Amino acid sequence: MSFKKKPEGLEKRPSLHALGLQNIRSARRRWGVSLEQASLLKALTEEFKLSVALGDLSLLDGKWYVTHSGLLRLARRNRCAGIQARPLPQFSDPLSARWVFCATVYKSPASKRFVGYGDADPSNVSPLVRGAEMRVAETRAVNRALRKAYGVGLCSVEELGWLSGPPNSPQARRQQENSHAPTGSNHGQPRLRDRLCLLIRQYNLDPTFVKAYAADYCGTPSLKEANRDLVESFISHIAISAKENLDGLVCKLNSYAPPVEVNL
Repeated sequence: MSFKKKPEGLEKRPSLHALGLQNIRSARRRWGVSLEQASLLKALTEEFKLSVALGDLSLLDGKWYVTHSGLLRLARRNRCAGIQARPLPQFSDPLSARWVFCATVYKSPASKRFVGYGDADPSNVSPLVRGAEMRVAETRAVNRALRKAYGVGLCSVEELGWLSGPPNSPQARRQQENSHAPTGSNHGQPRLRDRLCLLIRQYNLDPTFVKAYAADYCGTPSLKEANRDLVESFISHIAISAKENLDGLVCKLNSYAPPVEVNL
């Protein structure tokens, strides 16, 4: 009796049903998703074959966002013919770190083009990528073009900005005047407390352990007594650690758990 050999690589590719279950399990471990969020995740899995484990999707403030890597994998699966990106000098100003890019996606050599624009300047990028505005603008343009080409209705994570007002607006000036506040509102920029809470929810971290780690990191009796610069540095440290080595960060946080008393 002979059996036909499956095409190479086919047995390694999970079915849509298996990928959907895997996505929901991964999402529940990371974010504790609701039934509504799980239902939408299932639909996204069936339509775009996005993977939570590979970082194609992220849940922020209860809403799903696609990532740059997820869009690139989607394009590769669909045999995208090419992506072009170029800066627009007439709208860019390198001296003020403002960049505007235009990206064009071709789904096939004979397909029509899909165009997307992306901008970035110090007012609408995360402090973690401050100084890389040109690359952020290019990524945003590519993301928008890819979302148009493949009909992805989700906003991408990279398109989110910290500020809503331009650098010289009264809103931004008020932010600078109040920048000494440790955890208060920055009139447009999320408060440090909100940013830390967002990281805790995003990576399902223990808030009590995070506060204890923060106080130790800042060298203060409690997080409330740390100045703004120290808190900002800690948030950046947590964001980078969670992205690069989440398991290591969790182990570090667990070291701040109170000792368990054993009664003999």
